Amino acid sequence: MTEMFQSQLETVLTRCIPGCQALLSAERLSGGASQETYRLKIRVRDEGERLLALRRAPGGGGESSGHESGQRSYYPGLAVEALLMQSAQAVGVPEPDVHYVLSDDDGLGEGFIMAWLEGECLGARIVRAPELADIRPKLAYECGQILARIHAIDLAATGLDKRLHRLTPEQYVHDTWERYKGFNTPQPMIDYTARWLLAHLPGEDGMALVHNDFRNGNLMISPTGVVAVLDWEVAHIGDPMRDLGWICTNSWRFGRSDLPVGGFGDYADLFDGYRAVSGRTVDPARVKFWEVFGSFWWAIGCLGMAEHYRTGPDNTVERPAIGRRSSECQVDCVNHLIPGAITLVPGAAPAMADEMPRIDELLTSVRDFLHREVMAESSGRTNFLARVAGNSLDIVLRDNSLGPAHRRLEQQRLAALLATEGSLEDLRWRLVKGLRAGEISLDYPGLSEHLRQTVVNQIAIDQPKYAGFKTAAQ
Repeated sequence: MTEMFQSQLETVLTRCIPGCQALLSAERLSGGASQETYRLKIRVRDEGERLLALRRAPGGGGESSGHESGQRSYYPGLAVEALLMQSAQAVGVPEPDVHYVLSDDDGLGEGFIMAWLEGECLGARIVRAPELADIRPKLAYECGQILARIHAIDLAATGLDKRLHRLTPEQYVHDTWERYKGFNTPQPMIDYTARWLLAHLPGEDGMALVHNDFRNGNLMISPTGVVAVLDWEVAHIGDPMRDLGWICTNSWRFGRSDLPVGGFGDYADLFDGYRAVSGRTVDPARVKFWEVFGSFWWAIGCLGMAEHYRTGPDNTVERPAIGRRSSECQVDCVNHLIPGAITLVPGAAPAMADEMPRIDELLTSVRDFLHREVMAESSGRTNFLARVAGNSLDIVLRDNSLGPAHRRLEQQRLAALLATEGSLEDLRWRLVKGLRAGEISLDYPGLSEHLRQTVVNQIAIDQPKYAGFKTAAQ
């Protein structure tokens, strides 16, 4: 945090928070791949210290720095995000009080200041923390109730109908697919999934406010239940079942694949909670469509993080690391659409084994330094990024061992599938273009087998601890 940033922020706080005398500290929190979040400590007259939260666009940028989820052009902006939270709070959705929305004159960029609430936000802890054991079985039902309240928000009365984009299911698939095409990277499983989604579109009835990122990790949880619904940055008007499918997407179960709702509950409880408030019976098939879409959407969102690393403004080590998580989502699409037997590529011995030190030893030493010394001597975001950097080196180590054989077999399968020779990159593009043009059908002989083998062996490199890999490898 620069001195200018701190000075400007203190000026805002002393003006907009009654009794605020000084800004004591502003700590940027870990995570926040799309937006910055700060914990603020202020001194208040006759009260002492108080905590607040600042949510800000990366680097203070405006709408152009919005979410890389596949629909950047639909990002409503943090001022609308604040309005969404206030509108949700008014109908009984747990939200922090929004104290102030930043203006251009403040010099801090786009963002807002809100109350600080205590609770657990880390999805991995929510599914495992002993202190949440009693509330976990009740969370799926409560999430269903909360979603029903969100979907019932009066768009006209709140003015959100004029400030949010409308997305039909077909438009959403096409727009997300086009976002991926702009990355100019051939990922055949993404194109296969897009074709499947377009062949199984739900109807356009019942359009409503969609939070669009309602999941474990964007919910603040305490032993009494949901404390707050966070991160409204990609809300839109569309099919409300998108929200129910998203919280069930495997990426947000944090290893608990046996509990499809956020890693803490069952479909039935989620659906029952939704019906209790809305009076509407949930169609499981419609939710399943959006669950598949969720993996498709986040596969492209992860690639968007890698693209954002190249273009800025937040080109930290976290961005390309998230980019590699695209294969996690793609293996979930495999498990949904084309499950079956797979053969894993065996690891190879280190190249140039007589070298001292070997390349893998150099990488391992740096990884261990990050995971041990750096993490032991750091805290907050630096500690988090040290872990991310160490994990990225693990990917490089696995790629050195598994990657050459994996890519050689992929090229051989593609040559046989397409009955042509060429480089791996050329063959990947031939398959992708064939899928996009409809020249290669979803039931094309050998296609499912090739995609399954390719995606599962890629996730063995990128993240072999991911639950979707274990499901595919069973």
